Amino acid sequence: MRNVERYPTDGPNALWQVYRTVSRFKAVRNFAAIQISRYCPSLPVKNWIYRRILGMRVGKTTSFALMVMVDVFFPERITVGDNCIIGYNTTILTHEYLIHEYRLGDVVIGSNVMIGANTTILPGVTIGDGAVVAAGSLVHRDVPAGAFVGGESVPDHSATGLNPDIDRA
Repeated sequence: MRNVERYPTDGPNALWQVYRTVSRFKAVRNFAAIQISRYCPSLPVKNWIYRRILGMRVGKTTSFALMVMVDVFFPERITVGDNCIIGYNTTILTHEYLIHEYRLGDVVIGSNVMIGANTTILPGVTIGDGAVVAAGSLVHRDVPAGAFVGGESVPDHSATGLNPDIDRA
């Protein structure tokens, strides 16, 4: 179960009411900073933007690949430990705007974590130290330390002794 805070809304869908929860200035500033960092080839510059402009907690020698999309409205709710790799085109969300409510949740990524390309991490998720998330995954629940998960946070493959790079026939 994800650890999210729920806020009911009245009237039109919650996304239509987004500027009641986030200032327009913050949204525009964050959007511009995120777009610059998505294309920036310098890892130290990216981490500076994430830390100083967006308020994220980013550990030492953590690498965000090109096109990583962090949450535009609440990036300060993202924590990434030391020596992580966040793969190409990964999306890290800390908000969900639904029809009758919106939800907020911190995303905590431990140290020495590898997130494969094109992964989506939903709000309220913790990924433990040393975990590996396969490319193209949807992380919708917590991932234990040292686990290897893929797809939709499927069970840890390391316990089975199977090689996750070989298809089962």
